Amino acid sequence: MNLIEKKLKSELKFKGKIIEVHHDDILLPNGDTSLREVVKHPGGVCIAALNEKGEFLLVEQFRYAFDTVLLEFTAGKLEKDENPLDAANRELIEETGYEALEMTSLGLLYPSPGYLGEIIHLYYAPKTKFVGQKLDHHEFLNVKTYTLDHLIDLVMKDELRDSKTIALIMKLSQLNSLK
Repeated sequence: MNLIEKKLKSELKFKGKIIEVHHDDILLPNGDTSLREVVKHPGGVCIAALNEKGEFLLVEQFRYAFDTVLLEFTAGKLEKDENPLDAANRELIEETGYEALEMTSLGLLYPSPGYLGEIIHLYYAPKTKFVGQKLDHHEFLNVKTYTLDHLIDLVMKDELRDSKTIALIMKLSQLNSLK
């Protein structure tokens, strides 16, 4: 069965500092038409980094949309025309103060593909060195360290809910089991 939908018309409904919201008229595979609401986002990065003790660096930060403090791997938005690897290195230093001496791509994540056009690039930094944290003036967070087993336990107890962090934990657990 053909699953491809064709965009017939797109209307910009909102343009903000980071996102755009579009209403797209589409042609369905069966010939009917429908509406898709799409949030366009520049994309981001998420980095699972180890410190010199072999512990993973995570950050706690308040997430306004959920009115709570969440535990996450370091992450951030891509700047205009920024290479994802450069963004990952920049965000890791900004948020944790650690510089990656080695960085490996672990693939891509589509956080909510039903309406969100964001792609998150996932990275693993097994070797880092501390160079000093460089938080943006509007960033407030605490750096925490965890073992992989502890992180898996937090996910299974439903105490860690950030999707990009959970995806990286799953990938890391498989990398770990192959060694």
